[in-house]
Amino acid sequence: MQNKLKIINDPVHGFIRIPHEILFDIVEHPYFQRLRRIGQTGLLNLIFPGATHTRFHHALGAMHLMFTALETLKQKGVKISETEEKGAMLAILMHDIGHGPFSHALESMLMDDWHHEKLSLLLMNRLNDEFNGELSCAIEMFQGKYHRKFFNQLISSQLDVDRLDYLKRDSFFTGVSEGNINTQRIISMMNVCDEGELVVDAKGIYSIENFLTARMFMYWQVYYHKTSALAEFLLVKILERAKYLVSQGVDLPATENLTYFLYRGKSCATDEDVERFTQLDDNDIIQAMKSWQNSDDFVLSYWCKAVIQRNLPKTIISSHSFDQRFIEEKIKKTNELFGIDNGHELVHEIKRKLLPYNAEKQPIYLLQKSGEKIRLEDSQDQLLSGLMVNKTTRYILTFPRDI
Repeated sequence: MQNKLKIINDPVHGFIRIPHEILFDIVEHPYFQRLRRIGQTGLLNLIFPGATHTRFHHALGAMHLMFTALETLKQKGVKISETEEKGAMLAILMHDIGHGPFSHALESMLMDDWHHEKLSLLLMNRLNDEFNGELSCAIEMFQGKYHRKFFNQLISSQLDVDRLDYLKRDSFFTGVSEGNINTQRIISMMNVCDEGELVVDAKGIYSIENFLTARMFMYWQVYYHKTSALAEFLLVKILERAKYLVSQGVDLPATENLTYFLYRGKSCATDEDVERFTQLDDNDIIQAMKSWQNSDDFVLSYWCKAVIQRNLPKTIISSHSFDQRFIEEKIKKTNELFGIDNGHELVHEIKRKLLPYNAEKQPIYLLQKSGEKIRLEDSQDQLLSGLMVNKTTRYILTFPRDI
């Protein structure tokens, strides 16, 4: 009989244990193995060459942190059954199973507006049938329907193990040390109050503030870096353009599964959609962009060359929207430079907004020594949380480098 209680060596957390056989069975499944071919950070490696890690990495790391969090809560007297432990670990292991190629950028393009969480749930339900209902508890927790609220909060909230893993992991692989949070310290401060809600022991307040600032810096320095924002934008534009050209009768070379999605109209997801989606990964998109560099369509060819040869358009960033006359001027110069009349396709304003801490939606609560819980931003000890409830917006203008 095969030993399924494996130990995996992870560069970020060290050794990760797989404590239940069902977890190993899910990891072995083709749906999950596909995540090895889906990058965690899209085209970020064009800016940070080390950022080539995958969703597969991240899902295992998040599962490990979930295990650590549950162990911590048990030590603090929270009763957690084996079924609940398995459920929570399975839910976080599969939370990204519905991710499409290149993360968020292409979700809406390939499957209309099917968010990856909707697809993850659909795939979880399929796996649940395959494993005779063993994932039912995990699915309840994932959807927030389980009667003990803290399980869902560990999976998805403003302080969940998903965020704890991706911040630490992305900071490790990009080399941006501002995101390097102390996950062990944060997890050791977690607790559950009487209502079954996830709280943080009051003395952990600065670790939490550090986590929130780390997340804010990672967004502006890494995920919303002007070139990162541009690369993600280009991916969407490339697929949008390809879909448009195909609808005009242009024949574009692509793998069979990608071709299927390029021709697919707007409709509800069918079984075939789902089956083909689980066959798609980053390689299909890269392959397509490589061959579309030679397309007769100037716009498609220009964008694909920009990504594949890393000859990216120019970007300027501002805290205000760009003046329309300034944009028109760039379009005019683009038309003149390339001798085209659709230069407006190559000049765009991209907008990025971030609210570091949302005090309205699932606020973080601190548990006082007295047993009373207070909101993070209301604590007398807080230094920064009060400043993080404001939204920041940045505008990025992109246009051809030669104008």
